[in-house]
Amino acid sequence: MANPGTNRTPFTTLRQQVYEQLRRAIEQGSLRTGTRLPPSREHAASLGVSRNTVLWAVQRLQAEGYVEARVGDGTYVSQAVAATLATPQGLVAPPRGLSRRGQLIADTAARWRPPLAAARAFRIGAPEVATFPFALWDRLARQASAAQRMQRAQYLDPAGDPDLRQAVAQWLWASRGIRCDAAQVVVCSGSQQGIDLIARLLLDVGDEVLVEDPGYPGIRASLLGHGALARPVEMDGDGLRIDTAAAQWPHARMAVVTPTHQFPTGVCMGLARRQALLQWARTHDAWVVEDDYDGEFQYGASDGKAHRVPALCSLPGSERVLYVGTFSKTLHPGLRLGFVVVPPALVEAFAMARAITDRHAPGDAQAVLARFIAEGHLLRHLRQMRELYQARQQVLRTALADASDGAWQLPASNRGMHLLHEVAPGSDDETLARKALAADVMLAPLSRYAMQSTRRGWLLGYAGFDAAEIRAAARVVGALARTL
Repeated sequence: MANPGTNRTPFTTLRQQVYEQLRRAIEQGSLRTGTRLPPSREHAASLGVSRNTVLWAVQRLQAEGYVEARVGDGTYVSQAVAATLATPQGLVAPPRGLSRRGQLIADTAARWRPPLAAARAFRIGAPEVATFPFALWDRLARQASAAQRMQRAQYLDPAGDPDLRQAVAQWLWASRGIRCDAAQVVVCSGSQQGIDLIARLLLDVGDEVLVEDPGYPGIRASLLGHGALARPVEMDGDGLRIDTAAAQWPHARMAVVTPTHQFPTGVCMGLARRQALLQWARTHDAWVVEDDYDGEFQYGASDGKAHRVPALCSLPGSERVLYVGTFSKTLHPGLRLGFVVVPPALVEAFAMARAITDRHAPGDAQAVLARFIAEGHLLRHLRQMRELYQARQQVLRTALADASDGAWQLPASNRGMHLLHEVAPGSDDETLARKALAADVMLAPLSRYAMQSTRRGWLLGYAGFDAAEIRAAARVVGALARTL
């Protein structure tokens, strides 16, 4: 690598130059998959820079997924990133003319791409849509008066329809135990925009954010697109290890968690861990983002008695928690409506950020959803979906056990929309996923959601697929698994 000082510009820091040269070397293939990076002291000496400069560059590459650290063995070029950069025509050239922030956003394509193909078993995050009450929804829409339709045809409050904000606040108190004023609810286009608004408003370039490892790559992509550094934190049976994180990343400004049903491992964060997380936020003057992506799907214990886990945001001392909710799972993703519950002092800033992003959500959809909630239709729909999803989960467990001759015994879960079949750490979970996709079955490998974690396995979504489709896909997976 050339000495970065030879290419210095007035606007580029030395550590940024080292980072950019290392990343370019990886993207262009000079540093190939599996290549071990030089020790930081040697690397710094060869470049004529400080060791801290090299460490910063390597840590940023690690946060973005370009390299991975192996305990006691150094830092290596990540195999996962190399796979995304290669195409049948060769390497993907970075787009020209982008700003630095624009380049950060474009770079997220190497780590996360939103799915575009039609959902089929066992795609995760796909809700049941065939039985959605579209006729009821249309009837509610037609009940609007001419005056109401004219009013909704105007520019609206960027924070959201007042009736919808009120309905959401009341629903959160009844369903998730969250006491908030309607004025704290900011309507957005799904949870992904909610995370984007939070990163846009509460983080500066270079800020460190604690993220679950394994965890949802869409969250990391949003953070990295704003120049934040996603710091992976290991998981245990109680969720994110905040004690480990606080020691390893003492300057972190935020933690993003899925405490009710951790994505993708499915664990539920215990009360002691939740309290420790809230205490960390108070002590470090940091923020906690609670992504409650499927918190409504809790099925109760095996004895049939409901044991609903309240939201982290409902606990005492949760003043520094921002709650992100979505209707993409409870209703359907095409609706493109979600919300963020923010402290009162931040409401105006979030509303203005929404205004300059896309002004506001469609007024008609907001109004119909407000009535859908207020008239009890959401509650009835969720009751039906909970029963349906629990039954489909049992179909999946039985079908996979039968198809694999008992090799795949998935434990039952009392929450969520997918199950995890985990195997030994470090195992190859990509090969089976590729073979399944070739057979028209979506089987997500756990490794795609990991940064440093060596946990491996496969995620199987069951919510959006009927029993026949689940059984057919299970037979494909069972047959493929026997060939490995």
